Amino acid sequence: QVQLVESGGGLVQAGGSLRLSCVASGRTFSRYTMAWFRQAPGKEREFVASINWSRSNTYYADSVKGRFTVSRDNAANTVYLQMNSLKPEDTAVYTCALMINNSPATWGQGTQVTVSS
Repeated sequence: QVQLVESGGGLVQAGGSLRLSCVASGRTFSRYTMAWFRQAPGKEREFVASINWSRSNTYYADSVKGRFTVSRDNAANTVYLQMNSLKPEDTAVYTCALMINNSPATWGQGTQVTVSS
C-alpha cells in the first residue's frame, strides 16, 4: 500500500509562486504516473497536471498551462508542482494521486493553497 504526503501549501499574493511536494512511500513509486488535482470550495475536484514514470510525458489543464510545472525525482520518491503567476482562482486544496490505468488509485491528504488578490 502506498502513502502520499503533500506539503508546501500556504498563503501567497496574486502573482506569487509556491512549490508543492508529494512524497510517496510503501510502493515502487517510479513505475507509476503521478498527478495533481485540486478542489476549490463549492466546486468539484479537477485535474491539474500529470507526469509519467520516465518524465517523458507531462499534461496540464488549460487553466494552468504556462504557469505550472510538474516534475518528479524518482530517487527521492517525490513529485513536485511548481506554481508561478498564481491567481486568486488557483485557491484550492491540492492533492497528489498515484495513477493506475489513467485513474487515481491512491490519494494524499491534500495541502491548502490560498491566493489573495
